[in-house]
Amino acid sequence: MVDTSSAVAWAAKPYPEIEAIAEQDGSILVVPVGALEQHGHHLPTGTDTILVDAVATAGAERVANTGGQRAGERVADDIPVLTTPPLWLGHSPHHLPFGGTVSAEFDTLSDTLSQIADSALGNAFDTLLFLNGHGGNRPLIAAATQRVGAEQPDTEILGLTYFELGEYFLDDVRESDLGGMAHGGELETSLMLHLHPELVDDERLAATEWETEYDQAPADLLGSGPLNVTLDVAEWSDSGAMGDVSAVSAAKGEAMFEGFVDELEALLRTVHE
Repeated sequence: MVDTSSAVAWAAKPYPEIEAIAEQDGSILVVPVGALEQHGHHLPTGTDTILVDAVATAGAERVANTGGQRAGERVADDIPVLTTPPLWLGHSPHHLPFGGTVSAEFDTLSDTLSQIADSALGNAFDTLLFLNGHGGNRPLIAAATQRVGAEQPDTEILGLTYFELGEYFLDDVRESDLGGMAHGGELETSLMLHLHPELVDDERLAATEWETEYDQAPADLLGSGPLNVTLDVAEWSDSGAMGDVSAVSAAKGEAMFEGFVDELEALLRTVHE
């Protein structure tokens, strides 16, 4: 999954141009982190990686000048920002029983993110943002942000799970009750219908409602709660998908996507300033 079409894609640039961008004041490197795991019968296993990469790229493109200036040249209001290819390997042991899932240990991924940062920051970026797109990676990203921040004291290290930005706008978009935006539910399915409808099997749309007996536990991808609960997806869902897919649509996915990109753009501008 290497994007060579975007003007903010690290992988599409020769190394002198990467160095020139990194050395500018307020430079930002975005590292998308996803997963390769089952998403029910109707979504592809790369859903988390596809979505976080799309949000990262669109957000970075919003703030970067993409007019094709030569390496080292800047337009007055652009921000020096690049995105790496996404890390497709996530912490997904709770999805392994369904098949179609590749998972790594927490410590392995922590070491991987540390090594990515150590080598990438040899190019003198001022800020590195780990942008996460998998619910099972949230504690990993939080821990890695602190670890890499201690290892790279001269660089600002940030961590964010993109769909948690939805608390600022998704109440005006969602139609499902709390629990409907879970794994392969209203949120991810609508986003995929907008971005990659050819990858959604609309004849096999199915998800089990996500319920919990604890009021203190998170109710879906957006619902906050102080209680951590071990998640056994196979106990909850026959298909592996959880949430509500009764009101999914590409139009809703477009509104969701634009909202996430708006929020990421605002964050990147704040980081740069």
